[in-house]
Amino acid sequence: MEFINPDVVDLSRFQFALTALYHFMFVPLTLGLTFMLAAMETVYVVTGRQIYKDMALFWGKLFGINFAIGVATGITMEFEFGTNWSMYSHFFGDMFGTPLAIEGLMAFFMESTFVGLMFFGWDRLSKQAHLAITYLVALGSNLSALWILVANASMNMPNGAHFDPETLRMTFDSFVGVVFNPDAQAKFVHTSVAGYVAASLFVMGISAFYLLRKQHREFAARSFRMAALFGIISTVAVITLGDVLGRLDYEKQPTKIAAIEGLWHTSNPPFEPWIVAALPDDARQENHYEIGVPLVLTPLITHTFDQPITGMHELEEEAGPRIRSGIDAVAALRRYGVTHSSMDLAQFTAQEQDMGYGLLATRHAPGQDVTAIPADRVDDVVRATQPDILPNVFVTFWSFRLMVFLSLWFFALFAISAYLSLKRRLERSRLLLKLCMWSIPLPILATEFGWITAEAGRQPWTVFGWLPTFLSASSHGVSYMVFSLIGFVLLYSVFIAAELYLMFKFARLGPEHDSMEPHAPATPQASAFDMRPMAS
Repeated sequence: MEFINPDVVDLSRFQFALTALYHFMFVPLTLGLTFMLAAMETVYVVTGRQIYKDMALFWGKLFGINFAIGVATGITMEFEFGTNWSMYSHFFGDMFGTPLAIEGLMAFFMESTFVGLMFFGWDRLSKQAHLAITYLVALGSNLSALWILVANASMNMPNGAHFDPETLRMTFDSFVGVVFNPDAQAKFVHTSVAGYVAASLFVMGISAFYLLRKQHREFAARSFRMAALFGIISTVAVITLGDVLGRLDYEKQPTKIAAIEGLWHTSNPPFEPWIVAALPDDARQENHYEIGVPLVLTPLITHTFDQPITGMHELEEEAGPRIRSGIDAVAALRRYGVTHSSMDLAQFTAQEQDMGYGLLATRHAPGQDVTAIPADRVDDVVRATQPDILPNVFVTFWSFRLMVFLSLWFFALFAISAYLSLKRRLERSRLLLKLCMWSIPLPILATEFGWITAEAGRQPWTVFGWLPTFLSASSHGVSYMVFSLIGFVLLYSVFIAAELYLMFKFARLGPEHDSMEPHAPATPQASAFDMRPMAS
């Protein structure tokens, strides 16, 4: 494998991180608003009350803006795998590309096709047919998330595949193993429901804006109540599924869970505290200014009272034999590539599961070639490689806590909002309405922190335990990476500015038809997705 300039690797990582984080500003609203639109339209079809159609039309218009810009930011990410991560694409393309191809052929095409019918079919389809179209849009958007998260889960738990020493690639073995990867299932529900939280607070925040200004009061009150109830259920689901993901990380990615918890030494159950806040010091491998809650960490992570959690120092020690074995595996694989000897293949096969740790050692080997390590230097290379198995603890620790703290804030906000809404005391609670309005961007931040936790916590691997990140990038020049990075930042900033401008504009305009009367009859009207108002 070619050793890539570390600056190019860092720039490639930074560019992909920015691209993903930019794109993920739009994804949660798309996932959540589709099902909220379906719920609003369902009530309209069942009751025939105009106000629920107005709700579906108005919130659908904002969904359309978000969907269009989200698509534009997402397409380029797939090209980056080929342009900036060619070694990863060669090594893992079968596993990663298959779910993405299914996503494009099944979910994205279905979603995109039915979005047009949803926008323009109000006066051309029956109520029941249009409702079915709205549900298909919701299904398509969430199926897109499913297949993308199946691909991502394979990087964390490469189920359904084996390494082929002939092609030097991970080869697809089992479609069932890939789709029903436990990480994929938990991550899909957790991420999708996080989108429902974002959509709920989005609807609540804008409705709160109308209530504060005493505009569209009936429309805003009903939208607010539906969003609050939808949000509290979604927040409980997010927290529950987060616990499932934590348990999976404890079993399959112990370095990630140790970094998340800032656990430098193996825990002492059941007395080990859960660290609420601290300043992890990666260089000195210790925490400063710890604030902890006793007796919480062990049951929280292990779901027992006596099972220890391995700390990062111990994980480093445990990695030593695997690094030494991996060096031998890489050497045997290289010999087999030349000799095709069954003896070399047998040696490699016996140590195959440690190959990734041998590749991790290449940055410390003479000339980045583990086969060139003198026998008396192997221990030095192993010791130098051991700290590399850990992610950036400060980033992983705090991105997780910010996500958790925000989730608890959402739960409290939704619970209080739902109670006051059901009691019809919303308009007297101006402070709550202002908090809802100013909290609109917080679920997006929470999902970003969640992705930072998941991806930073997987380091130093692109494929956990198999392929190190520093060997995964393409061999571009630094100038090329700087140029493309600046281009992406400028382009995506324009997209965000366009999104914010359009969202603010149409949110301020409010619903086109304001049904103030609770029992206003449903009457024909122009679609809210007529492009003429948007062009004005």
